[in-house]
Amino acid sequence: MPEQFNTLTSRTFVIDQEDIDTDQIIPARFLTTTTREGLGKLAFHDWRYDSDGKPLDNVSLNSLDTGTHKVLVAGRNFGCGSSREHAPWALYDFGFRAVIASEIADIFRSNSAKNGLVPIVAPPEAHDWLMAHPDVEIEIDLANQSVKLGNGPSFLFEIEPFAKHCLMEGTDPLGFLTAQSDAIDAYEKQHA
Repeated sequence: MPEQFNTLTSRTFVIDQEDIDTDQIIPARFLTTTTREGLGKLAFHDWRYDSDGKPLDNVSLNSLDTGTHKVLVAGRNFGCGSSREHAPWALYDFGFRAVIASEIADIFRSNSAKNGLVPIVAPPEAHDWLMAHPDVEIEIDLANQSVKLGNGPSFLFEIEPFAKHCLMEGTDPLGFLTAQSDAIDAYEKQHA
């Protein structure tokens, strides 16, 4: 189960690139597992490692402190491509808890919210500010659907209400349903 998400204060990690697709987030050759654990080491694999699997020295993702950098900021059209759920799994296992972009692909946004990763579409002016100020500390308040940008502007974001509920409770849709089993049983008995 994902962790509960209420507020998060974190530094940002910026990838100044548009159209980052799910195959760049986690290459298709690694989609051989149905578990989430361990996928973080494969996140952005082809950007982080050479052809022999050795970490590249000049790639900041390889030395990123995910204890202080839990928010990924990227360019427009983040998470485009295939609908693989492994992409948000990999980002979450890597240590990210939120992704902010000026545009996030619909399926990636849905998969993220179902798996503990908060997808945030920022308005153009706020996104431009974030891209121009990498490594800035921000605060995400999921209850109020707001992001406070250090010394910069604050903004509100949209999130589907059920996804917000699950994120704040630290559950996923299946966990939500199984938690309702007593009420479901009672309803079935009443309407048998």
